[in-house]
Amino acid sequence: MPDYMLAFVIAAGVALLITPGVIFLAAKTGAMDAPDARKVHKKPIPRIGGLGIYAAFMVAMLTLLSFVQVTDEVMTELVGLMVGGSLIVLVGIIDDYKNLPAKVKLLGQIIAAAVLVIAFDVRIDFVTDPFGDYIYTEWFAIPATIFWIVGLTNTVNLIDGLDGLAAGVSTIAAITIFLVALQQNILLVAVLTAALAGAAFGFLYYNFNPARIFMGDSGSMFLGFMLAGISVIGAVKCAATIALIVPILALGLPILDTTFAIVRRYRGGVPIFKPDKGHLHHRLLDLGFSQRQAVLLMYVISALLGLSAVALTEVSSQFAILIVCVVVVAVLIGAKKIGIFHMNDSAHQQSAAAGRQ
Repeated sequence: MPDYMLAFVIAAGVALLITPGVIFLAAKTGAMDAPDARKVHKKPIPRIGGLGIYAAFMVAMLTLLSFVQVTDEVMTELVGLMVGGSLIVLVGIIDDYKNLPAKVKLLGQIIAAAVLVIAFDVRIDFVTDPFGDYIYTEWFAIPATIFWIVGLTNTVNLIDGLDGLAAGVSTIAAITIFLVALQQNILLVAVLTAALAGAAFGFLYYNFNPARIFMGDSGSMFLGFMLAGISVIGAVKCAATIALIVPILALGLPILDTTFAIVRRYRGGVPIFKPDKGHLHHRLLDLGFSQRQAVLLMYVISALLGLSAVALTEVSSQFAILIVCVVVVAVLIGAKKIGIFHMNDSAHQQSAAAGRQ
């Protein structure tokens, strides 16, 4: 069995086995997500499911490392991902229990990303432009890579609003990057994404509607962080424009949803970090979709974007960028039609009430 298949099977199996224990732990320690005006669930749900995803990924990787020899460079990258991932899970667990202020959580994300980028030298030092020339990032490499990792960490975090949504979208994104890694013969990235897809897929058994547990910030931030870090490794290995376009398309749904949220809150006079009910999944529910229907539709959109990303690896860089632009324009038109750039009336009222206090 190939290493990447073994990584997927181990991670999925561990997630299936360990998540019931995480549910029990959450109930005993009070890590429960209570319903409120912004959330769609009606009763408290355990919310530290990220522990199961994290444990499944780590067990898969440590098991493989016990019998597979790797170079010092690869070991450094793996240790960096594990250390950075552990830090981001720690921040997420604290937030799941204590509801950290947004700025404190952001600081924790930056520190975790900085450890990976600075301490373990996982960064994008150069890429190729559409014409095949090298572009060296030089002094901009560290801040740009940290921004990339923190940005993708938050995109997955923000889309975690319906049962199974973040886990399913992350699974699809991981499989997309996995397929491209196989095409490019980047086996390290293939193994990492297979393990991550397995962990998220195994957890999805308990997280799909009706969810028995939520992944919480510990899970959504871990998935986003790992996808971002793995994509950086992939970009370094092949040094191509497509290496960065692929994860952008693979995570196109949460990336665009996050972008829309920033624009919407700015235009509505609401702080950027203030949650609202204007995300795509909220709009779909407003249009009459059930939770399952909305999630499945977003799976389909993510899969189509993922297939587009895989297809782009077979065309020229210039044509790939053109296709990406067409996809973005199409999404923007669709988003405008369903009113995703406008705040809900309830959000306006909440903002106004906060301003009067």
